[in-house]
Amino acid sequence: MAQQEDIFKKVVSHCKEYGFVFPSSEIYDGLGAVYDYGQNGVELKNNIKQYWWQYMVLLHENIVGLDSAIFMHPTIWKASGHVDAFNDPLIDNRDSKKRYRADVLIEEQIAKYEDKIEKEVAKARKRFGDSFDEAQYRATSARVLEEQAKRDALEKRYQEVMNAEGGIDLEGMKQIILDEEIVCPISGTRNWTDVRQFNLMFKTEMGAAAEGASTIYLRPETAQGIFVNYLNVQKTGRMKIPFGIAQIGKAFRNEIVARQFIFRMREFEQMEMQFFVKPGTELEWFKTWKERRMAWHQALGFGAENYRFHDHDKLAHYANAATDVEFRMPFGFKEVEGIHSRTNFDLSQHAKYSSKKIEYFDPEENTSYTPYVIETSIGVDRMFLSVICHSYDEEKLEDGQTRTVLHLPAALAPVKLAVFPLTKKDGLPEKAREIIDDLKFHFNCKYEEKDQIGKRYRRQDAIGTPFCVTVDAQTLEDNTVTLRYRDTMEQKRVAIADLRGIIEDQVSIPSLLKNLK
Repeated sequence: MAQQEDIFKKVVSHCKEYGFVFPSSEIYDGLGAVYDYGQNGVELKNNIKQYWWQYMVLLHENIVGLDSAIFMHPTIWKASGHVDAFNDPLIDNRDSKKRYRADVLIEEQIAKYEDKIEKEVAKARKRFGDSFDEAQYRATSARVLEEQAKRDALEKRYQEVMNAEGGIDLEGMKQIILDEEIVCPISGTRNWTDVRQFNLMFKTEMGAAAEGASTIYLRPETAQGIFVNYLNVQKTGRMKIPFGIAQIGKAFRNEIVARQFIFRMREFEQMEMQFFVKPGTELEWFKTWKERRMAWHQALGFGAENYRFHDHDKLAHYANAATDVEFRMPFGFKEVEGIHSRTNFDLSQHAKYSSKKIEYFDPEENTSYTPYVIETSIGVDRMFLSVICHSYDEEKLEDGQTRTVLHLPAALAPVKLAVFPLTKKDGLPEKAREIIDDLKFHFNCKYEEKDQIGKRYRRQDAIGTPFCVTVDAQTLEDNTVTLRYRDTMEQKRVAIADLRGIIEDQVSIPSLLKNLK
């Protein structure tokens, strides 16, 4: 676990050093849980968004796009339930004056028990070597069984307070924190206040004069913009059910406990698709979209063992099925995407609050009904983090040196091709520029002439550039260059005329999408 935490720290540091992610407003000492994407980060992020958008909109004839406004009529959030129910349970430590999410404190305590179990297993594995039977050890070790019993008992209590009738049992939650003797990480004391609910939506005012301004919210999710435009899209696009509406956009949540770098932020980006279906068919479509979304993730080549579904036992009041796609981050399996069968809750609520009829007329059955909805919702920033974490590698070379390399899928890499003149003279820079001027219309190219070739390779490895080309004296004679592959470091001589053909198919978004056929 400690080693994984070290890797995560290195990833965060690498993101800043190589222009992927910067703390926002850093020259003013930053702003908590807000980040800016640098020159390489924005390219990687845009490529992730393109991979999702093209999969949804290009590969599905019955899915179209939308870009709804961040500001929406405040009644929308009343209808959706966000005004009354979009709350976090918070607790303060009186000594440190710090505020925490009570559910996170309990989840971290559960994780501590799990860590203790894993440490015991790791020690035994080291002690017994090849003869170690992990399953038997977990079933018979007194220490493991003791920690497992504590963990299971805490999990059971936690689920009971979270799923209590009438909402979260706040008193029960505080009692768990006291019984488990959970301390404030800053003061080290257990001097806790009661647990209270705190709404996560950011408020602002719209209107020129203060006395005439109305309170509105920054949207905490992008889904409602799709639901309130359902009729507009369905009618103008003459859409027939089943059909989907896809959207990429910013959302805002006033997270009190924002942590793990860009995993949980106050300003973040979502890629959501709402798929409208005939009532009664929703669970079959839910199963279909589970399969499709997992295939999309696994097409990146990160290994099926690094993904899993986490099916929800306790469902939101509006849902009849829900699951998360979880990815193995350095800090454990974490949600990157949610897939939900939302029934007809959202459209029915908006019909009720707006007094507008929001239905679909089915010409085949000559009847009208409110469609049911399957939602797929993925956090762009979490997806970005999963890609970076999996790609980051400190590779030991045969000569004893170590190179830091991002094994990014070529189609997602910020720069696809770097072109180096071997020296800054003899017409080599001009020839290198000529190659870039030809290829820059097809994919992102970078020219670099500073330092020796080895250092230039290392810099490109660190940002995940899949291909490098070196222009040398021979290039001027026969129009060939040295093409170097990032992952294998193999080098081969190829004709300049063949470069586009070799590289383009491997670095294009369609090259990823073809894996999904």
